[in-house]
Amino acid sequence: MIIDTHVHPTNLVDEAWRHTGEPFTGERTLKMMDGPMWINGKPRRVDISCIMPPPGNTSWREGNRGGRDGIRDYQAYVTELVQRYPDRFIGNFIYNPRFGPENGAKELEFHVKEHGYRMLKLHANMHAYRPDRALDWLRPVMRVCDRLGIIVLIHTGDGPYSIPTQFYPIIREFPGVTFILGHFGIQTGGVYCFEAFWMIQDSHNVIGESGWLLQSRIVEFAKEMKKTKMVYGTDSPPNEPGMWARELEVLCHEPPQGLNLSEDDLEGYLGNNMAKLLGLQPTPPPKDKAQAEAYLGGEVTQASATNSHAETYAGYTPDSWLEEDELDPAAS
Repeated sequence: MIIDTHVHPTNLVDEAWRHTGEPFTGERTLKMMDGPMWINGKPRRVDISCIMPPPGNTSWREGNRGGRDGIRDYQAYVTELVQRYPDRFIGNFIYNPRFGPENGAKELEFHVKEHGYRMLKLHANMHAYRPDRALDWLRPVMRVCDRLGIIVLIHTGDGPYSIPTQFYPIIREFPGVTFILGHFGIQTGGVYCFEAFWMIQDSHNVIGESGWLLQSRIVEFAKEMKKTKMVYGTDSPPNEPGMWARELEVLCHEPPQGLNLSEDDLEGYLGNNMAKLLGLQPTPPPKDKAQAEAYLGGEVTQASATNSHAETYAGYTPDSWLEEDELDPAAS
């Protein structure tokens, strides 16, 4: 199973990034997900994408509605896609506190209960607030995340408001919430991957997202981290998902470029770790090229965001999960 934690389909050109060409719609996203991309000599697809609006379309502009109506407007296309393709897409709610912290908290709960959203995204740079100081803006929505089991994806990697450690106060205040450090602390404006690494090492509820992380650092950090503490995310578009999968595949190579990682453990990074967070049944990697081709063709049960594959793969548990349970029986 491959799950992309970080995808931005849109029905209009992003108003901040200003991508050229036609909007990157849900249908274009599905075509991209279907690939195939090649991993360890086998054709693969992205089974599930966690989708959210482009962050530039979630800031208020003149002529937009405000409050809960404005929030519902900027989430509308993602909601439409989640309803149209429930087996491939999982909704991620982008929280902009400038539409009102209580409004955002209420809309998150609405989207979770009415449309099955399972994630929330924080983008402090796009929405212009200091996360370490604006705690009263974050607490209302974090309480909803804590109560409903919602995963929080954080944009990190650039100043002035998205340096990873700026989120430590809210992370420590909500130990029951799982936080994913998007981009692993790297963006075009900064490289804070060591901050992100030590946050992951020091915090039981912090996980790293592999996209944007330098390939050599992936190897260096994976050698030290628990195998369940990193997930695959591409920030696509504009990024092409195959390149980030390739950087994880290198973990299966011999040292010093790789770690001689098993394909079962690679499948954890590619999707099964995220499946665990989302409450989905994990699936094993294909044994060979023929099985991978059968999977792509639908001859083998495919992983689904609705967990309809659960019965087929009920007997499978990833090796890394078993190892973690042996080290910490209380965690199982």
